[in-house]
Amino acid sequence: MDQEIQQKLVEQDAKLEAIYRSVEKTRKYILIIVWVTVIGLVLPMIALAFVLPSFLSNYLDVLKDI
Repeated sequence: MDQEIQQKLVEQDAKLEAIYRSVEKTRKYILIIVWVTVIGLVLPMIALAFVLPSFLSNYLDVLKDI
């Protein structure tokens, strides 16, 4: 009986290790997705906040001259 319990514990340990590896891979993928989202969406919006006023100023100056 004791040998059977020991074998089940070893099997559970192997399964837990496999689950841990899978969870770590998933965590890394999610982290990469977050960084790609930040770089792809948030940074251009911040840049647009600085570029848009300058563009509108130049555009409106051209319209005043007409």
